Amino acid sequence: MKVTVSVCGRFHAFNLAQQLLKQGHLYQLITSYPKFEVVKYGIPREKVSSVVIKEILNRAWYKMPAFIRNRYDPSYALHELYDILASRALRDPDICVAFSGSAYNIFKKAKRRGAVTVVERGSAHILYQTKIMKDEYGKLGMHPELAHPGIIEKELKEYIEADYISIPSLFVKRTFIEQGIPENKLICNPYGVSLIEFKQIKKEDNKFRVIYAGAMSIQKGVHYLLQAFSELNLPDSELLLVGGVTDEIRPFFKKYEGHFKSIGHKSQKELYKYYSQSSVFVIMSVQDGFGMVLSQAMACGLPVICTKNTGGEDVLQDGVDGFVIPIKDVTMLKKHLLFLYENPEICRKMGQAAKEKISNGFTWDDYGDRMIGHYKRILAMQRGKAI
Repeated sequence: MKVTVSVCGRFHAFNLAQQLLKQGHLYQLITSYPKFEVVKYGIPREKVSSVVIKEILNRAWYKMPAFIRNRYDPSYALHELYDILASRALRDPDICVAFSGSAYNIFKKAKRRGAVTVVERGSAHILYQTKIMKDEYGKLGMHPELAHPGIIEKELKEYIEADYISIPSLFVKRTFIEQGIPENKLICNPYGVSLIEFKQIKKEDNKFRVIYAGAMSIQKGVHYLLQAFSELNLPDSELLLVGGVTDEIRPFFKKYEGHFKSIGHKSQKELYKYYSQSSVFVIMSVQDGFGMVLSQAMACGLPVICTKNTGGEDVLQDGVDGFVIPIKDVTMLKKHLLFLYENPEICRKMGQAAKEKISNGFTWDDYGDRMIGHYKRILAMQRGKAI
């Protein structure tokens, strides 16, 4: 079985490529990353096709003056350019896996060569994502940061063109089914975590520390976490925010100033240190196909409080190793934070249950085994149809 993976960027595609390589099925990895970066992930140079012009143009764009960047969104043009060039680099795989937004052209060519096509979609159905985020920005009276209309249109065509759609959670699955995509076209497989990179070390103090890691954005629901923690005002507690700060969240940082500690972006190799010094991980995303940070935190011995729109229900059992709550529900978040604050031993035991749960079934090896099993199944089905 020969599998080609095409990704504009990196995402979890390199993890998938590593798993395919390990089991002898990686035929080609097409990416906008340069080869010298890709080989750092253990992928042989001869299996890599680089479309670096996309990254060059993208980085050059962000060096342009703000008044120019504010007048034009190049995302669709850059994704289309990558897709066209990636299709030219395509060899002759049995299965072509491409990430949404940059898959339509390469799928056209892959199908002409008889390959099975699988689009990777890491978030909810594009129409669901657009609507829920538009509603959220509207409620806050903010200008929406939404996907380019060209990308939305292209993704909708990719969903139709692809033989299968690979998604990471039951939440995402529901959004696709609601939009009329047949269930038998969906491959649902939660992402994994590296137990080498994410390991628990001893906590050095007794402070009740709530941690969130990731982008500080409206989509990630950081404003709800800030509100809940501020209103609780628990003695000897701390809200630790790890990640880059977007402009849209700065007004909320100003509003809740003094109620949190923001330490900016940290490398993935450092994150386990911050998880291990915390008591509970919270992710209040309004829309998030699968928050890999919650698996990382669980691997470091933390219970998780997450919304139903994060993929949390796929990896944790509510009330055992964390809590899954409705989106935007500040009251429920405060209730569970207060419970864990008042019951430190239960909090610790839930964290250990989370660590055990994620370590047995949700590593990248587990993800790879499941995905390769899916690929073999769909390839056999497709070849059966051809016969």
